[in-house]
Amino acid sequence: MSFGFLGIQFGFALQNANVSRIFETLGASKDELPILWLAAPVTGLLVQPIIGYYSDRTWHKKWGRRRPFFAIGAILATIALFAMPNSTALWMAVIMLWLMDASINISMEPFRAFVGDMLPNEQRTSGFAMQSFFIGIGAVIASALPYIMTNWFGVSNIAADGGIPDAVKWSFYIGGIAYFCAVMWTVFNTKEYPPDDLEKLKLENAQTGVFTGLAESFVGIFKMPKTMVQLAFVQFFSWFALFAMWIYTTSAVTSHVYGTSDTTSALYNEGADWVGICFAIYNGIAAIVAFLLPVIAKRTSRRMTHLMALFMGGIGLISIFFITDPNMLLVSMIGVGIAWASILSMPYAMLSSILPANKMGYYMGVFNFFIVIPQIVAAGILGFMLKSFFQNDAIYAMIIGGVSMFLAGLLCLIVQDNEVKNAPIGK
Repeated sequence: MSFGFLGIQFGFALQNANVSRIFETLGASKDELPILWLAAPVTGLLVQPIIGYYSDRTWHKKWGRRRPFFAIGAILATIALFAMPNSTALWMAVIMLWLMDASINISMEPFRAFVGDMLPNEQRTSGFAMQSFFIGIGAVIASALPYIMTNWFGVSNIAADGGIPDAVKWSFYIGGIAYFCAVMWTVFNTKEYPPDDLEKLKLENAQTGVFTGLAESFVGIFKMPKTMVQLAFVQFFSWFALFAMWIYTTSAVTSHVYGTSDTTSALYNEGADWVGICFAIYNGIAAIVAFLLPVIAKRTSRRMTHLMALFMGGIGLISIFFITDPNMLLVSMIGVGIAWASILSMPYAMLSSILPANKMGYYMGVFNFFIVIPQIVAAGILGFMLKSFFQNDAIYAMIIGGVSMFLAGLLCLIVQDNEVKNAPIGK
């Protein structure tokens, strides 16, 4: 049931590691990058709650509840991944980012609810850890693809006309194929449990119009359970830090470690390729750590496990400021990878234990607000902060992200986690 996340992460990893590179290559300045990245959080804000709401209310005797959304998202995302690296102007790349991110979100949100649907509470920590494992594996391969294409297969990482390099283009093509195949494997090889009361579901659907559903999706933020509110603060600072890292790592590494901002130079593209390797390393660490987190959580607690992981992420991000040797960046990525593994699993394991089964997708979609809102805030203020206080030096975005990780870790202390073993749901 989690294998499709391997493909989804091909899409996200290619986006995270290469979109800033594409934007800069097409003429974007450092202070413009956060605004151009707004597509990612805004599409998540709009798409995920709606998809969560309607996937709760979908049932097909052959395709189930969540799987139709997996398939639709996979088809659209694959098209977007093929189109993105063929952008010839900045505005085209921005539009492609909007389309790609919206499509990925259609697939991704139901996958979170899928684990809650299929597993009892005592298995959910392991279930979300398995998702983290596939996310890590997919991201390792996808993040390293431009480096692999250049250094293993001799594909050029510099475009003669100053456009998108062939190594990046072929990476996106491979990613699109992997996305489609992995998600469709889950679609065709899993079976969902039907709703407990199918007639009741049909009656509710008949009484609920489209606009009622949309309105209910967005007012859900005012009806959250207490634990969900507490986790929202942790999520805010966690994802603020991640967004700062995804936007600015390429600029920070190429300028601070490699000493160049010339996007047409071989040195810049070498640094940009190395960022892909760094992202592959932190995702590889996340894939390994994903299996250790349930063990640590069992011996301590889920919230303390998450606190420790976020602290490791903060240390990893801040340490980049002190690095001059590119190889040492891989050490920094160990801490980031530990935090990433926990961010992908622990909050969802804690949340799913207090949600009603018939609203799992809905609340998972609402919970996504606290992934996208911090990203929107980051997009609005990071460029201003760097330009106003740090001479537009991208390395300071890494420090800001590290501090934000520490704040997220401390806020874990206020979370009241329900680790009571519940009976299986929907069996």
